[in-house]
Amino acid sequence: MREKSHTADLCIIGGGLSGVCAAIAAARNGLKVTLMQDRPVLGGNASSEIRMWICGAHGENMRETGILEEIQLENLYRNPDANFSIWDSILYEKVKSEKNITLLLNCVCVSCEMDGNKIASIRGYQMTNETWHTVTAKFFADCSGDSVLAPFTGAEYRVGREARAEFDESIQPIEADKKTMGMSILFQIRETDSPKTFIPPSFAYKYESDAAFPFKSLKWRNHDTETNFWWIEVGGEDDSIHDTEEIKDELIKIAFGVWDHMKNHGDHGCENWTLEWFGFLPGKRESRRYVGDYIMTQNDVLSQGKFDDLIAYGGWTLDDHPPAGFYHDGLPSAHHAAPSPFGIAYRCLYSKNIGNLFFAGRNISVSHAALSATRVMATCALLGQTVGTAAAIAVHKGISPRGVYETEIRELQNQLMYNDCYLPFREREVSELTKLAATDASILKNGHDRPHDGQDNVYVGELGRGVTYNFDESKKITAARIIFDSNLNRKLLNMPCSYPLNMPGRYVPSTMVKSFAIQISDDGENFTEIYRENNNYQRHVQIPLNCTAKYIRLIPLQTWGDTNARIYSWDID
Repeated sequence: MREKSHTADLCIIGGGLSGVCAAIAAARNGLKVTLMQDRPVLGGNASSEIRMWICGAHGENMRETGILEEIQLENLYRNPDANFSIWDSILYEKVKSEKNITLLLNCVCVSCEMDGNKIASIRGYQMTNETWHTVTAKFFADCSGDSVLAPFTGAEYRVGREARAEFDESIQPIEADKKTMGMSILFQIRETDSPKTFIPPSFAYKYESDAAFPFKSLKWRNHDTETNFWWIEVGGEDDSIHDTEEIKDELIKIAFGVWDHMKNHGDHGCENWTLEWFGFLPGKRESRRYVGDYIMTQNDVLSQGKFDDLIAYGGWTLDDHPPAGFYHDGLPSAHHAAPSPFGIAYRCLYSKNIGNLFFAGRNISVSHAALSATRVMATCALLGQTVGTAAAIAVHKGISPRGVYETEIRELQNQLMYNDCYLPFREREVSELTKLAATDASILKNGHDRPHDGQDNVYVGELGRGVTYNFDESKKITAARIIFDSNLNRKLLNMPCSYPLNMPGRYVPSTMVKSFAIQISDDGENFTEIYRENNNYQRHVQIPLNCTAKYIRLIPLQTWGDTNARIYSWDID
């Protein structure tokens, strides 16, 4: 066996969307990061191994932005046929392209060493090359979903449903229990131009009539391409960590049985459809939840989470799945209304009793009831970006995760908003140089990067027509920050649930500015071009500049389809 040692500012366990976004955010803020993932691919529940869609906040203009939007726009640009291998490669590339990240795939965290109430190092085994990895770091972030560091560190955590009276939560049971939401195995189907047969494996369950199913209005009967087989769910009445293999075996029997039913029992219109892919790795919804300085509850969600330390938002319903899942006598999910957006507190993202432990994802400090709304992956990605940014502040300031809350919470919020993470109920502070600039397009400097409170907050202008900022005297300009319109109301999920014949391609939103230029001038008449981009497909663009000018002009030249340019913000530093 080989031994390798690593030293990092931040060590992250878990390479789902929360871990990926945490790693990228920390690396871009100058930290040396080690990311340990126990699977061969990144993405967690969104990866090719599980294939759950990325869900997030409901409602108009509520799409999550920041690093997650960057990744999803990359996928629209590179992956028009929605190929999961390409999606995997995009996540891999995003992480590998950051020079400050050391990525350890196929590496399972198996132990840790403590130094008082802090983690000193963790140890992982990389099965593909029989190598033991020891990672020493200043801070650790558990983005594993299962909170794998909790039993190793003595970090406080909870499992299961709280008693209704503990936090006065109406959707909780009268008495506390260890039951959770279950896990699911998904499969995907593809339509062909001719009949296809399916012979089920011998272990598949037999569902010979529709009456075998616990609910009667299954969308798959019309092979609805906007839904998947999430309701093939069990395990909530078992141990969602230690019983995973047995739960997986049961799910496989059910899932193959469902497809056998669709193909061979009754008229479900599946004659020309074939099994494209079948998952053998369950996607989990719930297991251990860490305890932080604050436990967010159902009532926090319902009151919109207007915390002073708000650092991210959710907007999913209180979507509480019955522990029996597929075997529940009734609907497979109870959706309780929740506002969109609702804020999430920073105090839910670090350990109450372990001094250098962050966490992000479905394992944050929330009650079971609140988890039913915060657990979806787009929300988890925002939490990951927050943790990566907070860890950078902690390293640079020499403070603890709790210290960030005590002295640097405004700095954390400002950095997140600058990097295109929307924080509801807060206004982004524009730069001093932007404030000084005179312009006839003042909407670009109002601090809002999306529609808000009934205001569009967007500049709409002719292609080829510049927007000029001017000053009383020449100013040193070091950078430009631009927020283009990526259509936050687009309905496409990151990847499809099934593949109908002649499925339309997926492309960069037509609203996006594709080509633009930046020019400067000292007299307002003779301009010199200092920057041009001819193939932009990102909403959030940051451009380093090194110039001195009295006038600076942004000229949108081409979009991905629309006749006018749409720009939310333009900041200069």
